[in-house]
Amino acid sequence: MAYQVIRQVTAEGGYANLALNKALRDARLGGRDAAFCTELVHGTLRWQGTYDAFLARCVSRPLADLDPELLDVLRLGTHQLLNMRVDSYAAVDEMVTLTRSELGQKRTGLVNAVLRKISQRSLDQWISTTAPHPDDDPLGYLAIAEAHPRWVIESFDRALTAGPGAAPPGEAANELERLLVADNEPPRVTLVARPGLADVDELVAAGAVAARWSPYGAVLDGGGDPGRIAAVATGRAGVQDEGSQLVAIALASAKVDGDHANWLDLCAGPGGKSALLAALVQDGQLTAVEPLKHRAELVRQNLRAIPGNHKVLVGDGTKPTWPEGSFDRVLADVPCSGLGALRRRPEARWRRTPEDVEELRPLQEALLDSAITSVRPGGVVAYVTCSPHPDETRAVVDAVLGRRDDAILEDARPLFPGVPDLGDGPDVQLWPHLHGTDAMYLALIRRSF
Repeated sequence: MAYQVIRQVTAEGGYANLALNKALRDARLGGRDAAFCTELVHGTLRWQGTYDAFLARCVSRPLADLDPELLDVLRLGTHQLLNMRVDSYAAVDEMVTLTRSELGQKRTGLVNAVLRKISQRSLDQWISTTAPHPDDDPLGYLAIAEAHPRWVIESFDRALTAGPGAAPPGEAANELERLLVADNEPPRVTLVARPGLADVDELVAAGAVAARWSPYGAVLDGGGDPGRIAAVATGRAGVQDEGSQLVAIALASAKVDGDHANWLDLCAGPGGKSALLAALVQDGQLTAVEPLKHRAELVRQNLRAIPGNHKVLVGDGTKPTWPEGSFDRVLADVPCSGLGALRRRPEARWRRTPEDVEELRPLQEALLDSAITSVRPGGVVAYVTCSPHPDETRAVVDAVLGRRDDAILEDARPLFPGVPDLGDGPDVQLWPHLHGTDAMYLALIRRSF
């Protein structure tokens, strides 16, 4: 099952979480077997680049010349041998059996020979003999040792040294390594109790523990299916990373003079933040905009339990169909590289490229520009990305505000009460290694006239 899911991800462009969840449901697999299958899939995909570097030293021809399905078998076997508590003989034997059933007898000899070579060293030994020396090339070493593409590490390094919440001089290298380690830890399932519909006590009574920062958050520490919790099953609560909760709460908490009951979520799909905002807007209305019909339907599903006359529009947020200045608060959670959520999207680090960041930049700027135009004078915009890449965060904000004289950047840190390590502001960057959240970014912008 793990092999078939990995093939869906690597060959068909599937998403690991969706493909795996469907496979587990279809097979009615639970308990230890489901946990084992999950680690096989997520671990293999998470460490893919590092394992390829090891395998390249064990195969006599370039990996690019191997059939992709054979390479996935070798990666899956390597993960069992180096990163799981699986007996070496059992791991090799099972992968040979898998090869025979899936790819034919002819390929079993290569799989057996390569994986036996892999089994002769530990993970640390493979890293020390494959990666550059950390004194000579620290980022190159981390790319192998912590399984991140070098360009991603370089972007994180930039953000940690010059972005919001930048590490003090001399500590950035340590912070970078801590971040990469945190990125490789499977995330806990975090829930949100939607205000007025459920509370944290109800989630705690169902087996969760209160989250650290969000007043509406709770964590399923032991894992498990959140759908078994009544509040989640009925839409009164949902699954939502604590960082996503915090940026939505920050927008709802920002001071606005006068009317503040007309809110806009400009890039709403799949609707987690929309649902929290809709629950927070009192005696008001949320308008959620999403360009893709199937994602707009997900927004509607997320809003199904929220009382009020909230609207979901299928449309392009860069081309508003409403008058200028129609809203009091606007969330622009723009499409981005997703580098802030690598913990829960193990395949993304190898699928994304620097060109993706460059290509998304015009859309991000256009959406922020539209958000500012859509908010009334005195109203606020939250520009949000699930990425710490500097070209998707502060660079976008600086570019848009540099072209306008009717909006100013405000200090967002007071909107995160009790949350430490927010740096000098005025924008906020959350981090997995500091806050236990996805690496969410928020800039608070107020329209002045």
